[in-house]
Amino acid sequence: MSNRTIAVDDRLYDYLCEVSLRETELLRRLRAETLAMPEAGMQISPEQGQFMALLVRLIGAERIVEVGTFTGYSALCMVQAMPPTGRLVACDVSAEWTAAARRYWAEAGIADRIDLRLAPALDTLDDLIAGGEAGRFDFGFIDADKENYQGYYERVLALLRPGGLVAVDNVLWGGRVVDPAKRDIDTEAIRAFNAALKGDPRVDISLVPIGDGLTLARKR
Repeated sequence: MSNRTIAVDDRLYDYLCEVSLRETELLRRLRAETLAMPEAGMQISPEQGQFMALLVRLIGAERIVEVGTFTGYSALCMVQAMPPTGRLVACDVSAEWTAAARRYWAEAGIADRIDLRLAPALDTLDDLIAGGEAGRFDFGFIDADKENYQGYYERVLALLRPGGLVAVDNVLWGGRVVDPAKRDIDTEAIRAFNAALKGDPRVDISLVPIGDGLTLARKR
C-alpha cells in the first residue's frame, strides 16, 4: 500500500512490462521501426497503448477520433480493441510518417476501418462538426502539437457523446511542467491546458502517470 504513486526506475519498468504487456509481434515491429526514426520520441509507450485499448473495450467504443497519428501505433492498438464495426478517424499532416502506419494497418487487416485525413487537425475536426458528427464519437485521443491542445480538446469534446472519453497525452511533458525555468511555447501551452481542464465542469478527469502523463476526461 502507498499513499502516493511510486517512482518507476528501469528495473521496475522492465518488470511491469514483463508481467503485464501483451504486445503483439506486429505492434513490436512497428514500435521498433519507429524507434529508429529521428522523431522516435513522439511514439507512445507500449503499456500506454495497451491501457488505451483497455479503455476502448471498457466503454464499448465504436467511433474514435485521433489527433496526431504519427506511425500508427496508437490507432492500431485502439482499432484492434473495437468490434469489427468500429471505425477511427485519424488526423495528421505527415504523409511520410503515416506511410508506415498505412503499411502496418494493411498488414493487420484494419486499413479499411481507419479514415486517415492528411490536413491540419483543427480543419478536420471542424469539418466533422459541420458535417453533423457532434456527439457521435465514443473516444478521442489527442497527441499532437501542444500549442493547439486547447483547440483540439474543445472540438473533440464537441464530437463526443455524453459519457464519451478523451485521453490527452504528454500532460507531464517530461517533468518540464514543474520547472519554472522552462518558458517555451509548448511547456506553457501544456501548463495552461492542465490548469484549464482541472476547472472544466463539463468533464470528470483523472491524470494518470503513465507514459508522459495521460489525462482522461469523461464528458458529463
